[in-house]
Amino acid sequence: MNVRDYYFTAKGIQDLVDTERDSPSCSQSLPRRLALWRRGFLSRAGVIYDFERYDPEAFVSDYQRFVRTKNLNGTWSVALSNKLFFDWLMRAYGDHRTVVYGLVRGGLFHEFDDSREPAPAAVAGDGTAALEPAVDSRTAVRHEAGAWVADRLDEEGKLVLKWIRGGGGENVLLCSRTESGYEINGEHYDRGALVARVDDLENYLVCEHVEQGPYAAALYPETPNTIRVLTMYDDEAEEAFIAAAIQRMGSDLSGSMDNFSQGGLSAEIDVETGELGLGAQLPYESDRLEWHTHHPETGTRIQGTEVPAWETIRERVLELASSHPMLPYVGWDLVLTDDEGSFKVIEANDHPGLKAMQINGPLLADERVRRFYERHGVC
Repeated sequence: MNVRDYYFTAKGIQDLVDTERDSPSCSQSLPRRLALWRRGFLSRAGVIYDFERYDPEAFVSDYQRFVRTKNLNGTWSVALSNKLFFDWLMRAYGDHRTVVYGLVRGGLFHEFDDSREPAPAAVAGDGTAALEPAVDSRTAVRHEAGAWVADRLDEEGKLVLKWIRGGGGENVLLCSRTESGYEINGEHYDRGALVARVDDLENYLVCEHVEQGPYAAALYPETPNTIRVLTMYDDEAEEAFIAAAIQRMGSDLSGSMDNFSQGGLSAEIDVETGELGLGAQLPYESDRLEWHTHHPETGTRIQGTEVPAWETIRERVLELASSHPMLPYVGWDLVLTDDEGSFKVIEANDHPGLKAMQINGPLLADERVRRFYERHGVC
Protein backbone atom coordinates (compact mmCIF):
# COMPACT_ATOMS: atom_id res chain seq x y z
CA MET A 1 0.00 0.00 0.00
CA ASN A 2 1.47 3.36 -1.05
CA VAL A 3 1.03 6.76 0.57
CA ARG A 4 -1.94 7.59 -1.66
CA ASP A 5 -3.71 4.36 -0.65
CA TYR A 6 -3.05 5.06 3.05
CA TYR A 7 -4.50 8.54 2.65
CA PHE A 8 -7.70 7.36 0.96
CA THR A 9 -8.14 4.55 3.51
CA ALA A 10 -7.79 6.96 6.43
CA LYS A 11 -10.08 9.50 4.75
CA GLY A 12 -12.67 6.83 4.05
CA ILE A 13 -12.69 5.62 7.65
CA GLN A 14 -13.06 9.20 8.89
CA ASP A 15 -15.99 9.79 6.52
CA LEU A 16 -17.58 6.55 7.69
CA VAL A 17 -17.32 7.58 11.35
CA ASP A 18 -18.61 11.09 10.60
CA THR A 19 -21.60 9.70 8.71
CA GLU A 20 -22.51 7.40 11.61
CA ARG A 21 -22.24 10.28 14.05
CA ASP A 22 -24.31 12.66 11.92
CA SER A 23 -27.01 10.19 10.89
CA PRO A 24 -30.49 10.62 12.39
CA SER A 25 -30.95 8.49 15.48
CA CYS A 26 -32.95 5.28 15.21
CA SER A 27 -34.47 3.03 17.83
CA GLN A 28 -32.19 0.03 17.25
CA SER A 29 -30.62 -1.43 20.34
CA LEU A 30 -26.92 -1.15 21.04
CA PRO A 31 -26.35 -4.93 20.51
CA ARG A 32 -28.05 -4.59 17.11
CA ARG A 33 -25.84 -1.67 16.18
CA LEU A 34 -22.73 -3.52 17.31
CA ALA A 35 -23.71 -6.47 15.11
CA LEU A 36 -24.09 -4.13 12.14
CA TRP A 37 -20.78 -2.40 12.81
CA ARG A 38 -18.96 -5.75 12.95
CA ARG A 39 -20.24 -6.49 9.44
CA GLY A 40 -19.16 -3.07 8.19
CA PHE A 41 -22.60 -1.43 8.14
CA LEU A 42 -23.76 1.84 9.62
CA SER A 43 -26.72 1.77 11.99
CA ARG A 44 -29.08 3.06 9.29
CA ALA A 45 -28.47 -0.11 7.24
CA GLY A 46 -30.59 -2.05 9.74
CA VAL A 47 -33.52 0.19 8.77
CA ILE A 48 -33.15 0.56 5.02
CA TYR A 49 -31.81 -2.85 3.92
CA ASP A 50 -33.91 -6.01 3.93
CA PHE A 51 -31.59 -8.31 5.87
CA GLU A 52 -34.43 -10.74 6.54
CA ARG A 53 -34.85 -11.45 2.84
CA TYR A 54 -31.19 -11.13 1.77
CA ASP A 55 -27.91 -12.31 3.23
CA PRO A 56 -25.96 -9.28 4.49
CA GLU A 57 -22.94 -10.60 2.56
CA ALA A 58 -24.82 -9.86 -0.65
CA PHE A 59 -24.72 -6.12 0.06
CA VAL A 60 -21.80 -3.79 -0.51
CA SER A 61 -21.23 -2.70 3.08
CA ASP A 62 -20.77 0.88 4.18
CA TYR A 63 -17.13 0.13 5.04
CA GLN A 64 -16.54 -1.24 1.54
CA ARG A 65 -18.23 1.77 -0.03
CA PHE A 66 -16.49 4.45 2.06
CA VAL A 67 -13.04 2.85 2.20
CA ARG A 68 -12.55 0.37 -0.63
CA THR A 69 -14.34 2.16 -3.47
CA LYS A 70 -12.74 5.49 -2.54
CA ASN A 71 -9.71 5.02 -4.77
CA LEU A 72 -11.18 2.58 -7.26
CA ASN A 73 -10.51 4.93 -10.20
CA GLY A 74 -6.95 5.51 -9.02
CA THR A 75 -5.17 8.68 -10.16
CA TRP A 76 -7.94 9.28 -12.70
CA SER A 77 -10.43 9.93 -9.92
CA VAL A 78 -9.63 13.64 -10.24
CA ALA A 79 -11.41 13.61 -13.62
CA LEU A 80 -14.67 13.11 -11.70
CA SER A 81 -14.00 14.75 -8.34
CA ASN A 82 -12.87 18.01 -9.97
CA LYS A 83 -15.86 19.40 -11.88
CA LEU A 84 -13.74 21.61 -14.12
CA PHE A 85 -11.64 18.64 -15.21
CA PHE A 86 -14.86 16.72 -15.86
CA ASP A 87 -16.17 19.58 -18.00
CA TRP A 88 -13.06 19.29 -20.16
CA LEU A 89 -13.65 15.55 -20.43
CA MET A 90 -17.22 16.15 -21.60
CA ARG A 91 -16.33 18.69 -24.29
CA ALA A 92 -16.17 15.84 -26.80
CA TYR A 93 -19.83 15.09 -26.07
CA GLY A 94 -21.52 18.42 -26.69
CA ASP A 95 -25.04 16.98 -26.81
CA HIS A 96 -24.69 15.78 -23.22
CA ARG A 97 -22.43 18.45 -21.73
CA THR A 98 -23.69 21.08 -19.30
CA VAL A 99 -22.16 24.42 -20.28
CA VAL A 100 -19.79 25.96 -17.72
CA TYR A 101 -19.58 29.74 -18.08
CA GLY A 102 -16.67 30.33 -15.74
CA LEU A 103 -15.20 30.24 -12.25
CA VAL A 104 -15.80 32.41 -9.18
CA ARG A 105 -12.53 32.90 -7.36
CA GLY A 106 -11.20 35.67 -5.14
CA GLY A 107 -14.26 37.87 -5.70
CA LEU A 108 -13.80 37.71 -9.48
CA PHE A 109 -15.61 35.80 -12.17
CA HIS A 110 -13.23 34.24 -14.68
CA GLU A 111 -15.26 33.83 -17.84
CA PHE A 112 -14.22 30.93 -20.04
CA ASP A 113 -13.82 31.13 -23.79
CA ASP A 114 -15.89 28.09 -24.67
CA SER A 115 -14.64 28.07 -28.24
CA ARG A 116 -11.07 27.26 -27.22
CA GLU A 117 -9.53 24.07 -25.95
CA PRO A 118 -8.38 24.27 -22.33
CA ALA A 119 -4.69 24.86 -21.84
CA PRO A 120 -2.78 21.73 -20.78
CA ALA A 121 -1.90 21.40 -17.12
CA ALA A 122 -0.27 18.90 -14.86
CA VAL A 123 -2.78 17.53 -12.38
CA ALA A 124 -1.72 17.08 -8.78
CA GLY A 125 -3.01 14.26 -6.64
CA ASP A 126 -5.71 16.47 -5.11
CA GLY A 127 -6.66 17.96 -8.47
CA THR A 128 -5.85 21.56 -7.54
CA ALA A 129 -3.48 22.08 -10.45
CA ALA A 130 -6.43 21.56 -12.77
CA LEU A 131 -7.65 24.97 -11.64
CA GLU A 132 -4.75 26.88 -13.12
CA PRO A 133 -5.93 27.05 -16.77
CA ALA A 134 -9.23 28.54 -15.51
CA VAL A 135 -7.46 31.70 -14.44
CA ASP A 136 -4.93 31.88 -17.27
CA SER A 137 -5.25 35.29 -18.94
CA ARG A 138 -5.11 33.58 -22.32
CA THR A 139 -8.38 31.73 -21.74
CA ALA A 140 -10.41 33.84 -19.31
CA VAL A 141 -11.88 37.33 -19.01
CA ARG A 142 -12.32 38.71 -15.50
CA HIS A 143 -15.44 40.40 -14.10
CA GLU A 144 -16.78 41.27 -10.67
CA ALA A 145 -18.28 37.91 -9.64
CA GLY A 146 -21.52 38.88 -7.92
CA ALA A 147 -22.42 41.54 -10.46
CA TRP A 148 -21.82 39.17 -13.37
CA VAL A 149 -24.01 36.47 -11.85
CA ALA A 150 -26.79 38.96 -11.05
CA ASP A 151 -26.70 40.38 -14.57
CA ARG A 152 -26.76 36.91 -16.10
CA LEU A 153 -29.72 35.93 -13.92
CA ASP A 154 -31.52 39.03 -15.16
CA GLU A 155 -31.01 37.72 -18.70
CA GLU A 156 -31.44 33.95 -18.31
CA GLY A 157 -33.55 33.58 -15.19
CA LYS A 158 -31.67 30.63 -13.72
CA LEU A 159 -28.09 29.50 -13.09
CA VAL A 160 -26.41 26.73 -11.10
CA LEU A 161 -23.30 27.38 -9.02
CA LYS A 162 -21.25 24.36 -7.95
CA TRP A 163 -18.22 24.07 -5.75
CA ILE A 164 -15.49 22.65 -7.92
CA ARG A 165 -15.15 19.59 -5.71
CA GLY A 166 -17.61 17.49 -3.74
CA GLY A 167 -20.77 15.61 -4.64
CA GLY A 168 -24.04 14.36 -3.26
CA GLY A 169 -25.77 17.69 -3.88
CA GLU A 170 -23.60 19.43 -1.30
CA ASN A 171 -22.42 22.96 -2.10
CA VAL A 172 -24.79 23.33 -5.06
CA LEU A 173 -26.58 26.67 -5.33
CA LEU A 174 -29.68 26.85 -7.52
CA CYS A 175 -30.04 30.52 -8.36
CA SER A 176 -33.05 32.15 -9.99
CA ARG A 177 -34.52 35.56 -10.82
CA THR A 178 -37.91 36.25 -9.28
CA GLU A 179 -40.40 39.10 -9.50
CA SER A 180 -39.21 40.45 -6.16
CA GLY A 181 -35.48 39.81 -6.53
CA TYR A 182 -33.50 36.59 -6.51
CA GLU A 183 -33.49 33.18 -4.84
CA ILE A 184 -30.70 30.80 -3.88
CA ASN A 185 -31.95 27.32 -3.01
CA GLY A 186 -35.40 28.79 -2.34
CA GLU A 187 -34.17 31.58 -0.03
CA HIS A 188 -34.94 35.17 -1.03
CA TYR A 189 -32.13 37.68 -1.74
CA ASP A 190 -32.15 41.25 -2.96
CA ARG A 191 -29.48 42.22 -5.49
CA GLY A 192 -27.03 43.50 -2.89
CA ALA A 193 -27.29 40.34 -0.77
CA LEU A 194 -26.93 38.13 -3.85
CA VAL A 195 -23.83 39.99 -5.01
CA ALA A 196 -22.28 39.73 -1.54
CA ARG A 197 -23.05 36.01 -1.31
CA VAL A 198 -21.49 35.26 -4.69
CA ASP A 199 -18.45 37.47 -4.07
CA ASP A 200 -17.77 35.45 -0.91
CA LEU A 201 -17.67 32.12 -2.76
CA GLU A 202 -14.37 30.47 -3.62
CA ASN A 203 -13.76 28.07 -6.50
CA TYR A 204 -17.37 27.81 -7.63
CA LEU A 205 -18.27 27.04 -11.23
CA VAL A 206 -21.14 28.96 -12.81
CA CYS A 207 -23.14 26.61 -15.03
CA GLU A 208 -26.19 26.75 -17.22
CA HIS A 209 -29.48 25.66 -15.71
CA VAL A 210 -30.71 22.54 -17.52
CA GLU A 211 -34.46 22.53 -18.03
CA GLN A 212 -35.93 19.06 -17.57
CA GLY A 213 -38.42 17.58 -20.01
CA PRO A 214 -42.10 16.70 -19.49
CA TYR A 215 -41.56 13.22 -18.02
CA ALA A 216 -39.10 14.39 -15.35
CA ALA A 217 -41.02 17.58 -14.53
CA ALA A 218 -44.26 15.66 -13.99
CA LEU A 219 -42.67 13.63 -11.19
CA TYR A 220 -42.10 16.71 -9.02
CA PRO A 221 -41.73 20.08 -10.76
CA GLU A 222 -40.04 21.93 -7.89
CA THR A 223 -36.67 20.14 -8.24
CA PRO A 224 -34.52 18.63 -10.97
CA ASN A 225 -35.35 14.91 -10.96
CA THR A 226 -32.19 13.13 -12.00
CA ILE A 227 -31.43 9.60 -13.10
CA ARG A 228 -28.39 7.99 -11.46
CA VAL A 229 -26.74 5.30 -13.56
CA LEU A 230 -23.92 3.23 -12.03
CA THR A 231 -21.53 1.91 -14.68
CA MET A 232 -18.64 -0.51 -14.31
CA TYR A 233 -15.98 -1.41 -16.85
CA ASP A 234 -15.51 -5.10 -17.60
CA ASP A 235 -11.83 -5.56 -18.47
CA GLU A 236 -12.36 -9.05 -19.87
CA ALA A 237 -15.18 -8.06 -22.21
CA GLU A 238 -13.57 -4.65 -22.83
CA GLU A 239 -16.87 -2.85 -22.39
CA ALA A 240 -18.86 -1.01 -19.76
CA PHE A 241 -22.08 -2.33 -18.29
CA ILE A 242 -24.80 -0.85 -16.10
CA ALA A 243 -24.83 -2.26 -12.59
CA ALA A 244 -27.95 -0.39 -11.48
CA ALA A 245 -30.02 2.69 -12.26
CA ILE A 246 -32.50 4.71 -10.24
CA GLN A 247 -34.90 7.56 -10.81
CA ARG A 248 -34.56 10.22 -8.12
CA MET A 249 -37.39 12.60 -7.29
CA GLY A 250 -37.60 15.63 -5.09
CA SER A 251 -40.27 16.06 -2.45
CA ASP A 252 -41.56 18.64 0.00
CA LEU A 253 -38.96 17.30 2.45
CA SER A 254 -35.93 17.49 0.14
CA GLY A 255 -35.96 21.24 -0.49
CA SER A 256 -34.43 22.36 -3.76
CA MET A 257 -32.70 19.06 -4.53
CA ASP A 258 -33.80 15.48 -5.23
CA ASN A 259 -31.32 13.81 -2.88
CA PHE A 260 -32.52 10.59 -1.27
CA SER A 261 -30.61 11.38 1.94
CA GLN A 262 -32.46 14.69 2.28
CA GLY A 263 -35.97 13.29 1.90
CA GLY A 264 -36.26 12.70 -1.83
CA LEU A 265 -37.61 9.51 -3.39
CA SER A 266 -35.73 6.79 -5.24
CA ALA A 267 -37.24 4.25 -7.64
CA GLU A 268 -35.37 1.40 -9.24
CA ILE A 269 -35.17 1.48 -13.05
CA ASP A 270 -35.34 -1.91 -14.76
CA VAL A 271 -32.17 -1.73 -16.86
CA GLU A 272 -33.70 -3.76 -19.68
CA THR A 273 -37.14 -2.14 -19.94
CA GLY A 274 -36.78 1.26 -18.27
CA GLU A 275 -39.78 0.56 -16.02
CA LEU A 276 -39.85 2.13 -12.57
CA GLY A 277 -40.41 0.19 -9.38
CA LEU A 278 -41.87 1.56 -6.18
CA GLY A 279 -40.62 4.91 -4.94
CA ALA A 280 -38.75 4.59 -1.65
CA GLN A 281 -38.33 7.37 0.91
CA LEU A 282 -36.24 7.36 4.06
CA PRO A 283 -38.25 7.15 7.29
CA TYR A 284 -38.66 10.37 9.22
CA GLU A 285 -41.42 9.42 11.65
CA SER A 286 -40.81 5.68 11.91
CA ASP A 287 -38.09 3.05 11.59
CA ARG A 288 -39.35 1.69 8.29
CA LEU A 289 -38.81 2.74 4.70
CA GLU A 290 -41.82 4.32 3.09
CA TRP A 291 -42.81 2.87 -0.31
CA HIS A 292 -44.98 4.78 -2.77
CA THR A 293 -46.81 3.71 -5.90
CA HIS A 294 -47.46 7.41 -6.60
CA HIS A 295 -45.54 10.53 -5.63
CA PRO A 296 -46.86 11.62 -2.22
CA GLU A 297 -47.18 15.29 -3.22
CA THR A 298 -47.87 15.39 -6.98
CA GLY A 299 -49.82 12.14 -7.22
CA THR A 300 -47.85 11.21 -10.35
CA ARG A 301 -47.64 7.45 -10.83
CA ILE A 302 -44.21 5.98 -10.12
CA GLN A 303 -44.51 2.19 -10.13
CA GLY A 304 -44.94 0.86 -13.66
CA THR A 305 -44.08 4.14 -15.39
CA GLU A 306 -41.48 3.76 -18.13
CA VAL A 307 -38.62 6.18 -18.64
CA PRO A 308 -39.24 7.54 -22.17
CA ALA A 309 -36.71 6.42 -24.81
CA TRP A 310 -34.86 4.41 -22.16
CA GLU A 311 -33.09 2.19 -24.71
CA THR A 312 -31.57 5.28 -26.36
CA ILE A 313 -30.48 6.70 -23.00
CA ARG A 314 -29.02 3.38 -21.86
CA GLU A 315 -26.98 2.85 -25.00
CA ARG A 316 -25.63 6.39 -24.99
CA VAL A 317 -24.54 6.14 -21.35
CA LEU A 318 -22.80 2.87 -22.16
CA GLU A 319 -20.98 4.60 -25.03
CA LEU A 320 -19.80 7.32 -22.67
CA ALA A 321 -18.63 4.81 -20.06
CA SER A 322 -16.96 2.48 -22.58
CA SER A 323 -15.05 5.44 -24.04
CA HIS A 324 -13.29 5.96 -20.71
CA PRO A 325 -11.91 2.61 -19.49
CA MET A 326 -9.50 4.51 -17.24
CA LEU A 327 -12.63 5.36 -15.21
CA PRO A 328 -14.01 1.90 -14.47
CA TYR A 329 -16.49 3.03 -11.80
CA VAL A 330 -18.81 5.99 -12.37
CA GLY A 331 -22.15 7.20 -11.05
CA TRP A 332 -23.64 9.34 -13.84
CA ASP A 333 -26.31 11.93 -12.97
CA LEU A 334 -28.58 12.71 -15.91
CA VAL A 335 -31.31 15.28 -16.50
CA LEU A 336 -33.69 14.23 -19.26
CA THR A 337 -34.34 17.32 -21.38
CA ASP A 338 -37.14 15.85 -23.51
CA ASP A 339 -39.03 12.60 -23.92
CA GLU A 340 -37.06 11.48 -26.99
CA GLY A 341 -33.88 10.31 -25.26
CA SER A 342 -31.97 13.60 -24.96
CA PHE A 343 -30.16 14.24 -21.69
CA LYS A 344 -27.44 16.29 -20.05
CA VAL A 345 -24.85 14.88 -17.66
CA ILE A 346 -24.89 17.33 -14.76
CA GLU A 347 -22.36 15.39 -12.68
CA ALA A 348 -20.37 12.17 -12.54
CA ASN A 349 -19.43 10.62 -9.21
CA ASP A 350 -16.16 8.90 -8.37
CA HIS A 351 -17.43 6.79 -5.45
CA PRO A 352 -21.22 7.15 -5.57
CA GLY A 353 -23.45 6.38 -2.63
CA LEU A 354 -25.17 3.01 -2.85
CA LYS A 355 -27.97 3.04 -0.31
CA ALA A 356 -30.55 4.45 -2.75
CA MET A 357 -29.71 1.57 -5.08
CA GLN A 358 -29.40 -1.27 -2.58
CA ILE A 359 -32.73 -0.56 -0.92
CA ASN A 360 -34.14 -2.37 -3.95
CA GLY A 361 -31.84 -5.36 -3.51
CA PRO A 362 -28.15 -6.12 -2.91
CA LEU A 363 -25.72 -5.28 -5.70
CA LEU A 364 -23.55 -8.35 -5.07
CA ALA A 365 -26.44 -10.65 -5.97
CA ASP A 366 -25.51 -9.90 -9.60
CA GLU A 367 -22.54 -12.11 -10.49
CA ARG A 368 -21.05 -9.65 -12.98
CA VAL A 369 -21.19 -6.88 -10.40
CA ARG A 370 -19.66 -9.15 -7.76
CA ARG A 371 -16.80 -10.08 -10.11
CA PHE A 372 -16.09 -6.42 -10.76
CA TYR A 373 -15.89 -5.58 -7.07
CA GLU A 374 -13.77 -8.67 -6.34
CA ARG A 375 -11.39 -7.85 -9.20
CA HIS A 376 -10.86 -4.38 -7.74
CA GLY A 377 -10.43 -5.56 -4.15
CA VAL A 378 -13.67 -4.12 -2.80
CA CYS A 379 -15.03 -7.43 -1.51
